[in-house]
Amino acid sequence: MAKEKQVAQITAMEDDFAQWYTDVCTKAELVDYSGVKGLFILRPYGYALWENIMNVLDAKFKATGHENVSMPLLIPESLLQREKDHVEGFAPECAWVTMGGSEELDERLCVRPTSETLFCDHWSHVLQSWRDLPMKYNQWCSVLRWEKTTRPFLRGREFLWQEGHTLHATEAEAREETLQQLEIYADVLENYLAMPVIRGNKTEKEKFAGAVETYTVECMMHDHKALQSGTSHYFGTGFAEAFGITFQNKENQAAYPHQTSWGMSTRVIGGLIMTHGDDRGLVVPPRIAPIQVIVLPIAAHKPGVTEAAEAIVERLKAAGIRAKGDFSDNSAGWKYAQYEMKGVPLRVEIGPKDLEKGQFVAARRDNGEKAFLPLDELESAVAKLLDDVHDGLYRKAKENLESHTWAVTSVAEAKEKAADGFVKAMWCGDLACELRMKEEAGVSSRCIPYKQERVSDVCVCCGKPAKHMVYWGVAY
Repeated sequence: MAKEKQVAQITAMEDDFAQWYTDVCTKAELVDYSGVKGLFILRPYGYALWENIMNVLDAKFKATGHENVSMPLLIPESLLQREKDHVEGFAPECAWVTMGGSEELDERLCVRPTSETLFCDHWSHVLQSWRDLPMKYNQWCSVLRWEKTTRPFLRGREFLWQEGHTLHATEAEAREETLQQLEIYADVLENYLAMPVIRGNKTEKEKFAGAVETYTVECMMHDHKALQSGTSHYFGTGFAEAFGITFQNKENQAAYPHQTSWGMSTRVIGGLIMTHGDDRGLVVPPRIAPIQVIVLPIAAHKPGVTEAAEAIVERLKAAGIRAKGDFSDNSAGWKYAQYEMKGVPLRVEIGPKDLEKGQFVAARRDNGEKAFLPLDELESAVAKLLDDVHDGLYRKAKENLESHTWAVTSVAEAKEKAADGFVKAMWCGDLACELRMKEEAGVSSRCIPYKQERVSDVCVCCGKPAKHMVYWGVAY
């Protein structure tokens, strides 16, 4: 008899969190390594995760009046140079094309690290009147940033994302758009990926190159580090002025439009892994899971068992649940381990005794709990269990965030507490104090949260009157 293949083992996260993460990425069949450092292959299961996130986001964008477009891959160097702050922010990460076939190009072409300049160049040609506004565009694409240190999902040289770009007649409309899109990201993270977020705006130091304001949603990972999971930027009229984008306003005068940009990338899959995963592998929130339910026949050789399992799969599919049956000859133990590794939210089993009793067995991936439930309540019972899994994952992540966040009043205390979580500390607003927190406490400012608390009256660094409470942490 041929030896049964083994389910790959992963490193325990408490032993080596970084290796655990890499093991989950590869052994749960999300990614593979390509022949170019930092360029990863998204395998079918990994791409299916992104596809489900895409579908949710895309529907929300279209519901708020956005249209999908496609911009070129390459940006002429002269175009990139038009906005000084923007190009300086991306210069270290730019990759350049200098040859076309066997001939040297007259001008270097940058492989897009982001597409603000392309959108601006386009808008400078097509925008005429206030009647053309707002222009609310989004594109799904890959971008290239020549990172020195790379990890799957978290920091690849090429990654998939969406980038939204909009033009508005007034500052008020553009600022409303900026906050609206950030709220969409927060909604997707919390209600689909079960990742609680901290909403806020970035400091001057941490904001996007060329932005007036950058807003962010920050999440805490299992190891208590921060992950910036989505950003939304208000640009004012800076890009419009640099690119000569004007329109005739209602008073028949030339005016500059106000601009926004916002993006979320495959980085959130890395966040999902590090928020919910465990020593058995991936744990996928049900609402974006490629497979929500795996159905396993137990003692499949017994009469009626396989047929009953097939019927369960079809009933679940008809109810709009992403279900799959495994009818291979691998053992039940191998199947348990395999689908736990892949993080399938719910396992449904049926065997001869279950058939006799008119029941099925359901096992939750998040906590391992099993339940014996009536077959005639299959669809409603499974739907409720999937919601329960989502709620359980969110609750656990929220507890992790709250129990590893501390209010501090000194740099020394910030250093001590930040070794195991986020710190909330007051800040005077000066760059020197922000840099001191980085140098002495080892933390960066994550955001100035919408929800302000008065931890003290003075800056954690210099003792001067404080302007803001800031979340600080060690970040990916």
